[in-house]
Amino acid sequence: DQINRDMGAAVTKSDGQETKLEAKIIEAVQRRASRGTTMKSFNSIVLKFPKIDEGLRNCKAIFQEFDEDSNGSIDHTELKNCFRKLEISFEEDEINDLFEACDINEDMGITFTEFIVLLCLVYLLKDDSSTLQKKWRLGMPKLEPTFETLVDTFVFLDENKDGLVSREEMVRAIDESGERSSGRIAMKRFEEMDWDKNGM
Repeated sequence: DQINRDMGAAVTKSDGQETKLEAKIIEAVQRRASRGTTMKSFNSIVLKFPKIDEGLRNCKAIFQEFDEDSNGSIDHTELKNCFRKLEISFEEDEINDLFEACDINEDMGITFTEFIVLLCLVYLLKDDSSTLQKKWRLGMPKLEPTFETLVDTFVFLDENKDGLVSREEMVRAIDESGERSSGRIAMKRFEEMDWDKNGM
């Protein structure tokens, strides 16, 4: 739940001003959408939950490795070290933007759930980079399918591909599935994700 909430917050954090990072995210979402998503229905997302759960547990070890002072959050320097070790080549200002977007509670540190969001964004933004893919598999072989599923789910739910999932888009996906019981839970999740209550 916390990860869902943080994902929504990371993409919509700026005060109406679209940041360079947000523009890149929207572009990447549209690029993925044009290639097609593996998600065909809301039910197909629900079926993936156990696998996602397992993948997120595997992320914990990665997080602990990069949380060098073991204080439960990754600071700016630790994040730069993390990117260097994984051979993720982001510009300094891109790293700053990512850190700021994913530090949802603005305490100058990336918590575990915020770290998952950050890796999802890295995965989304760098999905065409062959050097990252090679290294990514070395460092996180079990995690790639998890990020693939999370990103695919977002792309599937974002019907008009504007980089935001609206309440209406969520309701439509649930209605089409006929899954009322899952639907109630999903709407509760939507309320949690919509941290600033703007319906997106």
